[in-house]
Amino acid sequence: MSGHSKWKQIKHQKEAADQKRGLLFSKLLKAITIAAKDDSNPQFNLRLRAAIREAKEGNVPFDNIERAVKRASERSEALEELLLEGYGPGGIALLIVAITDNSNRTVPEIKRIFADHGAKWAEPGSVRWAFTPPPAGGTDWQAKFPQAIGTEEREKLEELVRDLEEHDDVQNVYHNAA
Repeated sequence: MSGHSKWKQIKHQKEAADQKRGLLFSKLLKAITIAAKDDSNPQFNLRLRAAIREAKEGNVPFDNIERAVKRASERSEALEELLLEGYGPGGIALLIVAITDNSNRTVPEIKRIFADHGAKWAEPGSVRWAFTPPPAGGTDWQAKFPQAIGTEEREKLEELVRDLEEHDDVQNVYHNAA
């Protein structure tokens, strides 16, 4: 009875779950490292406190969190936070927050995802006006002018957002679709 090994089934499920968990840990720890650049004390750094809370909710081990905070002060090759802009299906404004160690690699990869989905890349500042910046210590951009779109455009937008969020360096994707 080949192909009926219970361990083989469990192994593949565990491997897929571990891969997703590793990707989530990586994103959360990058956010902590970026937030800890300004001040490594979470009592005085609201952004770091929020990133640590989010990591704890994601079940990231405390040792990994401590290493990420320590790495922010020691790291010679710095992580960089990028705010990328574009227009998706139906003219929906997209704001992408990415954390990367190599912007020369990340930007073309995100541009390729845009091209694959028929979205348009935008120059810095051309989309940002449509969003309210996060408050001090916050991370969420809010759309000022929500825009209604049809079902077909919504499906295309959801697919684009899903592909962007699967990218290792992308932290969040914000849009103004109602």
